Amino acid sequence: MLTRSQMLQNIENLLKSQGFKTSDIYEQGSFDIVARKNLQILLLKTFLNIDSINEHNAHEMKQLANIFLASPIIIGEKSRNGILEDGVVYERYEIPTITFETLKNMIIYGESPEILADRGGYFVKIDGNVIKQYREEYSMSLKDLASLAHVSRATMYKYENGIVRANTETAMILEEILNTKVTLDIDLLKQPQNEEVKYSDDVKDLSKLGYGVLSTNKSPFDAVAKMKTSDKHSPLMANVEKNRNEKTLKRMAIPLKDLSMVTTSEPVFIINNDKIKESIGTIPVIKSWELKEFENSKELLKMIRERKEN
Repeated sequence: MLTRSQMLQNIENLLKSQGFKTSDIYEQGSFDIVARKNLQILLLKTFLNIDSINEHNAHEMKQLANIFLASPIIIGEKSRNGILEDGVVYERYEIPTITFETLKNMIIYGESPEILADRGGYFVKIDGNVIKQYREEYSMSLKDLASLAHVSRATMYKYENGIVRANTETAMILEEILNTKVTLDIDLLKQPQNEEVKYSDDVKDLSKLGYGVLSTNKSPFDAVAKMKTSDKHSPLMANVEKNRNEKTLKRMAIPLKDLSMVTTSEPVFIINNDKIKESIGTIPVIKSWELKEFENSKELLKMIRERKEN
């Protein structure tokens, strides 16, 4: 069995080979690696045993994925119930969880999985339009089709209207009857639907400028901030004042720049230390007292731009 580090290296090699820009690997946080190809961003976490993830880390991972418009995915090899199967989507805290081979098939061959593992077994989502077209073409009632598939009329109605998933055995029977594919793919690479981000007021002066601020505990940066009223502006990725010395800040600048480039965020330091100049490396520094004086986000972004260019 591969080690977790070997799995991460395989994932990084796979993504780079298919044209993704990847971040460095961050094994101790709520994610391990971020990858981007055009507008598609992946936020990935790897475990040998997928039951190792805890609710707090999963929550932070989902919140960050929401802000970065990224798809969060957990890659693993086994769970408490045994080895994970290729081509099957598992879930941990509502984050899709798959094997490396499943990821590989998605990235290289465009083959999305169809099967979802849940309590009670394996399930698939039925394409209700296929059922409707078949019934219309052959003038077949729901009751007659349900009888052939060995399910109730009410269940067949739910399949046709996308209300419930079917077990894999029923899906196979339907495909034999209809002589065509009836299952829908699970597209894990599409941009996920927005879920509400729980913003904090840890950086109140950013909040006053219209930003929602998400403070992080298990990421290589302190916070991300996103305009609440618009998606036009890139999120800010920030390290904030925590009485750190310049040597520590320079060390923190490396992952900040790396991750901001992959997520297309604006990196920034927000600190009090007057000894620190207007930038650390190429990352702009905004003093806390300067932040208080801005009247709107445009003034902040203008200063960030100016200090980045200098």
